[in-house]
Amino acid sequence: MQQVMQAIIVTGGKQYNVSEGDTLFIEKLDVNAGDSVVFDQVLAIVDGVVEGAKVDATVVKNGKGKKIRIFKYTPKKGYRKRQGHRQPYTKVEIGKISF
Repeated sequence: MQQVMQAIIVTGGKQYNVSEGDTLFIEKLDVNAGDSVVFDQVLAIVDGVVEGAKVDATVVKNGKGKKIRIFKYTPKKGYRKRQGHRQPYTKVEIGKISF
C-alpha cells in the first residue's frame, strides 16, 4: 500500500493539512481560474524534509461564500442595524507535494 504524501501549508493566515489530490477552499488569492499556484510556506511534511519544500496547486474557481446576516439592536432605544456579508474564497486543487 502506497502512502499518500501529506503537508501542512500556510496561506491567508491559516494552516491547512493537505495531501495530493485534495480540493480545499482558502482565503481569496489574486489569481484567475486555471492558473497554477505554488505554496512555499510549508510547516511540516509527513516522513520528509521541510527545507525547500513546496506544494503545487491549480485554481479551480474564485467565488463568494453563503451570505451571513449580522443584526444588532438595543432594546427600548430604537436602535436596529442589519448587515450582510459574503466572504470571498478561492477553490484550489492540490497537485504535487515536492521537497
